[in-house]
Amino acid sequence: MRKGAECGARLSACRRLFRRRRLTSSSSLAIALLALAALGGAQDTLRLTLKEAEKTALQNNPQIAASRYTAEAAAQVPAEIGSALQPTLFGSVTGVGADTGTRIAAGALNNPILYDRVGTGLSISQLVTDFGRTGALVQSSKLHAQAQQQVTETTRAQVLLQTDRAYFAVLRAQSVLTVAQQTISARQLIVDQVTALAQSNLKSQLDVSFANVNLADARLLLSGAQNNLSAALADLATASGVPAQQNLTLAEEPMPGQLPARESDLIDEAIRQRPELSNLRLEQEAAQRFERAERALALPTVGLFGTAGFAPAAQQQIPGRYGGIGVNLNIPVFNGGLFKARRSEAELRTRAAGQNVKDLENRVIRDVRVAWLNARTAFERLGLTAQLLDQARLSQDLAQSRYDLGLSSIIELSQAQLNLTSAQIANAGAKYDYQTERSQLSYQIGALR
Repeated sequence: MRKGAECGARLSACRRLFRRRRLTSSSSLAIALLALAALGGAQDTLRLTLKEAEKTALQNNPQIAASRYTAEAAAQVPAEIGSALQPTLFGSVTGVGADTGTRIAAGALNNPILYDRVGTGLSISQLVTDFGRTGALVQSSKLHAQAQQQVTETTRAQVLLQTDRAYFAVLRAQSVLTVAQQTISARQLIVDQVTALAQSNLKSQLDVSFANVNLADARLLLSGAQNNLSAALADLATASGVPAQQNLTLAEEPMPGQLPARESDLIDEAIRQRPELSNLRLEQEAAQRFERAERALALPTVGLFGTAGFAPAAQQQIPGRYGGIGVNLNIPVFNGGLFKARRSEAELRTRAAGQNVKDLENRVIRDVRVAWLNARTAFERLGLTAQLLDQARLSQDLAQSRYDLGLSSIIELSQAQLNLTSAQIANAGAKYDYQTERSQLSYQIGALR
């Protein structure tokens, strides 16, 4: 009885010492938090919502600007090709010095006579018809330009997806960091308690060693969480097009609406809306127009030419003014099979474009199904991780009580602590994982724009 009373007195004294240490630790922690808050208040903090982050990314990300410039450049090609249908006017000034009566004897089938002269004039040419070849090329180039616009839309959607992923990754990393900080505080209290009991010979040094190992593991978790948060912030800054380091405070986003019960409706929406598919369909139509233009190579072309001007200084044989107009008809006869080969190449490229559309449709269907399954699984994990956390907390409380009563070893308590930390991390990340998967699903169906 006397020994039991002595043990009880020692245990009470150790508990009072532990409470004083716990109070001191709590005070120190509060002071540290106030200092960090004051330090954070001294720095500029950028507060962002998801919509604001997306808007910043659309304004500043260089990928979007580069794609937009490429689309604008492609829009100039139809005017370049269509210029062949417009008249061409150019002026000439010619001066010739020659021996009297000089004639060219070789090199060309033209007028070989050369005279001293200085002449000026204007020449005009106009393509009358090439039987639709130039028109087909213009249509093909317009479709290429429209396809490039869809590339810009694809780039825009990809940038938004990168921004959403980085945004939720930051929120996830912050929640894991909070878990790590709370874990360190809880395990530090255990270390203080076990150390005090060991000093009173109520616990062994083995218990102290196990408690310190758990505390060191929590500190490793904190270090990794801090690194992951910094990396996630860097990803968000890069996606937003503002790579400079800034202090960011991100707002929590509301949970997405109900997930569709079937993926079939989403697949139909993706087939209609995905900009990559629109791009390939336009490229297929452009290939068809180009094939039509290549077929017209075998047809003749008709052109109109005219020239007029003055020769203010010339020999007597050259009149003071001149002018003429003519029509030229070019009929292709033989060129070594060039036009046939070009027509066959265009036909094969058109067929290849059609197969590319079918292939992308198949891949889009697969991607939508996978994204829908991932989103559904992430939604189910919300409830499962909440249940896991409740059970882990109950297990940790029971293990702590058993350990305080001397009914279990430090190993059981350590395992319960590890289980609780794992459950807290899983529960903290489940929400943001689901939001990320919903953004991925929106991208796959072409709704993220």
